[in-house]
Amino acid sequence: MNILRGINIHKHFNLGTDKDADLQVLRGIDCEVNQGEIVSIVGASGSGKSTLLHILGGLDRPSLGSVEWLGKDIFMLPDDELAKLRGTHIGFVFQFHHLLPEFTALENIMIPRMIVGAGKSDAESRARDLLARVGLTERGGHKPGELSGGEQQRVAVARALANSPDIIFADEPTGNLDSVASGQLYGLIRDLNESLRQTFVIVTHNERIAGQTGRCFRMADGKLIQI
Repeated sequence: MNILRGINIHKHFNLGTDKDADLQVLRGIDCEVNQGEIVSIVGASGSGKSTLLHILGGLDRPSLGSVEWLGKDIFMLPDDELAKLRGTHIGFVFQFHHLLPEFTALENIMIPRMIVGAGKSDAESRARDLLARVGLTERGGHKPGELSGGEQQRVAVARALANSPDIIFADEPTGNLDSVASGQLYGLIRDLNESLRQTFVIVTHNERIAGQTGRCFRMADGKLIQI
């Protein structure tokens, strides 16, 4: 089932008063994501991969075009409804884990669920289940600074799963990891995809990982090309 569609997405950034100086990053992109698949996007630095991911995830708005979530244009929603959609239906994992350093791994995973109104006991139970699923049961009481880079990203993945999102957008999730930790993280993503039918869209420089995903696209000249 198709859950997400990008339609004629353009994005430009104004570099001054002269419109001719605008930086055209995305040039009419059409794409769709189906439930239960892993999609990857590769391309050179600055090609617009992260920009597209942020637009598809509702973190940024296109200059032109639309993003449909189950047939509804998300950018027609009021800001509070768009924020609610992001909080309950979409998960994010970034290159830099963005874990809150003063909280433990368990508490970091609890936070998204509590933000949407879950009680503390419910949020903690869900967080403990997710810690077990990502192989970090014994590390729940540790703060981010006490975890390895690979462990921090596993916590970030668990946090993204806290509200059982329909889709997770991962922006260079292995960018700061060595080859062993990168392989382990992708192995986790693949396991979550297979066991939970969790949908992922991954922006990555890692061509080896991209080659293992269900569908792979290359960003070039503001366009998305399936490879």
